Amino acid sequence: MPRISISETLDLSGVSCPQNYARALLKLAGMGPGAVLQIIIDDGEPVKNVPPALKEEGHTIISLKKMGERWILLARRA
Repeated sequence: MPRISISETLDLSGVSCPQNYARALLKLAGMGPGAVLQIIIDDGEPVKNVPPALKEEGHTIISLKKMGERWILLARRA
């Protein structure tokens, strides 16, 4: 599997819904097509809502991994 090059990181720890989703979308909008954004989100509502919402907007979810109390989401901009 080829190594994924992360373009930017967005830490949304402690940011509630729907603010975390809106911030992630804004960040992705400012990136070039195919760029990879690493997003750090909280457990619970954020991890249930943010990945499907980004996918709905046409972005690709590369991976979603739990790291302690947070989740690391890699999303490729459409």
